[in-house]
Amino acid sequence: MPLVTLAEVLQPALKNGSAVAGLVTLGWEDMRAYVAAAEAENVPVILQAGPGCREHTPLPVLGAMFRHLADAASVPVVAHLDHGYTLEECRIAIDSGFSSVMYDGSRKALAQNIDETAEIAAMAHNAGVSCEGEIGFVGYDGGEASAGTDPEEAQQFAAATAVDAMAISVGNVHLQQQSASELDEQRIQAISELTSVPLVIHGGSGVSRVQRTHLARSSAVCKFNIGTELRMAFGKALREAVNQDDTVFDRVALLKQTHDPLVIATRSVLSGLR
Repeated sequence: MPLVTLAEVLQPALKNGSAVAGLVTLGWEDMRAYVAAAEAENVPVILQAGPGCREHTPLPVLGAMFRHLADAASVPVVAHLDHGYTLEECRIAIDSGFSSVMYDGSRKALAQNIDETAEIAAMAHNAGVSCEGEIGFVGYDGGEASAGTDPEEAQQFAAATAVDAMAISVGNVHLQQQSASELDEQRIQAISELTSVPLVIHGGSGVSRVQRTHLARSSAVCKFNIGTELRMAFGKALREAVNQDDTVFDRVALLKQTHDPLVIATRSVLSGLR
């Protein structure tokens, strides 16, 4: 089916007490496996092109890959720009056929973040595309520290920007290789009481599956971004393929062996958000 927007999958999730996975892609092999897993679970999926992916593959190429997968899929697929840092980057994604963009102004002062996010949200909406913004700053494991989301600032941000989804900082951290984050559910509830916008958790790999399921069913958190957890599954499968037979040198033959293990790992993630 054709690509759908972020709003088209998050609004039903908000109403039905579920969440949708935003899966961080790096190339064709994981994109294809993510869609196969979503079809097996009969759930929508958000394919995300983050900064690392875009550094390796140009946005127009990624847009074509996402659209090709969506056209053949039996479930809704969103093509999402993750952590866009400039208006121009978001514009290129929209021109490349993405159905959703995320503008990350979270390192900037509140007023500047609001102004820039609102401008990009308006551009996206004029093109029939969804927009995600971020208020508060989600840090990185072993790197920049987080700055938690203030509920009143979140209310102001949501109202002033008209974003379709709002990423928040409530104890989540990017790039964690273990489930080490305990999300602040009181803060999530406080934010939810002041805004009706679907909420997004970046760094979802660091959140336990038990808490992911609980929040998906009982809160306004409708999207969990999952990257590290599935990259680790891909890396493990690839290492096993390489080490299994040192006479195999064709990368297609090696990469094919990552498909089934990655589908299994992805299905486990998807099933935990319902």
